[in-house]
Amino acid sequence: MSGLAGIARRLAANGARAARRGILRGALPVSGFWVALRLGGSVPELRGPGWPMAAAGPPLLDLLRVLEQAARDPHVDGVLLRIDRAPGGWSRLQTLRRAVAAVRAAGKTVVAWAPSLGVGDYYLASAASRVLLPESGSLHLVGLRAEGWFVRGLLEHAGVVPEVLRVGAYKSAGETFTRDGMSPEAREQMEALVDDLWEELLRGIGEGRGLARAAVRDRIDGGLYPARAALEAGLVDGCLYPDELEDALAALAPPRPERSGPGVRVVDAATYFALRAGDTGWRPVLGDLPRLAYVVASGGITRGDGWRGIGGDALRSLLDRLRRDDGIRGIVLRIDSPGGDGLASDLVWRAVHRTTWDKPVVASMADVAASGGYYVAAAADVVLAEAGTMTGSIGVVGGKVNLEGLYRRIGVSKEAVERGARAGLLAEDRGFTPDERAALRGELESVYDTFLRRVADGRAMTREAVEKVAQGRVWSGARAQGVGLVDALGGPLEALREVRRLAGLRDDERALVESHPRVPRFAGLRDLAGGARAGGGGLLA
Repeated sequence: MSGLAGIARRLAANGARAARRGILRGALPVSGFWVALRLGGSVPELRGPGWPMAAAGPPLLDLLRVLEQAARDPHVDGVLLRIDRAPGGWSRLQTLRRAVAAVRAAGKTVVAWAPSLGVGDYYLASAASRVLLPESGSLHLVGLRAEGWFVRGLLEHAGVVPEVLRVGAYKSAGETFTRDGMSPEAREQMEALVDDLWEELLRGIGEGRGLARAAVRDRIDGGLYPARAALEAGLVDGCLYPDELEDALAALAPPRPERSGPGVRVVDAATYFALRAGDTGWRPVLGDLPRLAYVVASGGITRGDGWRGIGGDALRSLLDRLRRDDGIRGIVLRIDSPGGDGLASDLVWRAVHRTTWDKPVVASMADVAASGGYYVAAAADVVLAEAGTMTGSIGVVGGKVNLEGLYRRIGVSKEAVERGARAGLLAEDRGFTPDERAALRGELESVYDTFLRRVADGRAMTREAVEKVAQGRVWSGARAQGVGLVDALGGPLEALREVRRLAGLRDDERALVESHPRVPRFAGLRDLAGGARAGGGGLLA
């Protein structure tokens, strides 16, 4: 039955392709057209569930495949990139910028238009051949700032005492509650992260705009820029309204003998993806193409199946199913997570580790893959990150909130009957006793030791070498590569190329890329109805 079911699925896929091509055939000119990408905010990692409140726009991998295909498609004149809002954090910006730069390097024109541009979206736009603003627009090129909130004084005023223990001098997650400002260690790692982003910002803008590093720095120090001032400073190439873009694209289009008549043909990214970039061709009926799984793990790591964040049980079940599926030749594990529950992180680590026994797993880090997020990544065969990814944070933090003072202020009292010297260890109406604090520290140190061993095994490093770069320190992707926590810099496309290589697929061999997890069609309604399930408590890795 499985053979017949497979044939039926492939026949259905071919039927869907035929219908898609029939419906959209007229939307894709034979030659001489522009591909239009519109970025309206944070780019999702997965395709939405298909209902009105789903995340807008195509997912990141689809956009990258559109740009990759457009770069080598002889029928494409160029790419129109419309940036309405910044498309995400620095990792996503770097990933998209590299893809845009590749289109430009292939000899095609890329036009970036935006109503206004901030620092991050201008970094992306600067990879284009032309950057355009409306005359009423502006360029907010004012530099970088990283900040943190500290609420110790507020908690003291309310009679709340946070009881936080950590293992790792740089593990600063609890400082928001225990300090009035950054510790020296937190400031040190934040300075390093901002330095790395600053250097990349100067490099990227300088490369894209043909400006020396000092000239870029001077222009940043001179921001803000109304559109005309940005034009005079050489930061943009023109001031045009949206209705003037068609004439601009026509003037930039290369001559084609087959072109007839005025006007410009523009194809939106979704249509181009459906008919060209995401089209793997006809499926063989009696066999099947090799398949690659692109698994997105995004959010905090919890126990259970939770719909929000990374439900550890759900992810482990998915990895186990993919491991046992002989048709899956390799897996890209796309991680965007600041960590979470320590036990859940270790259980997911085990699932990834087991999967590598049967097929290659490549970890692709998004904006953040730190603490538990890095814990999980360390089990993969290869780890990739962008230069601006925040990763590492190999440390542990735990504790509780002591509400004794708050209860006294508001006239609340609490009594308990206990058996066992440490029965009230997690009670919120009092602080830790010295004995309880020592016990909790012992558990934290045990989790930390396991964390170190997992990283040492996965990265082929000694425990002592890992501890030198651990201590809870957060690294940029570029620095993480330098200290051995990351194998290479790259994004989803580079991860897919690497997993193809590890799976033994030829460069010209067709393969299907399946995105996971499958998003339930009405998952959003389930969340709104309060159906999301939270994970259990535990130590935060």
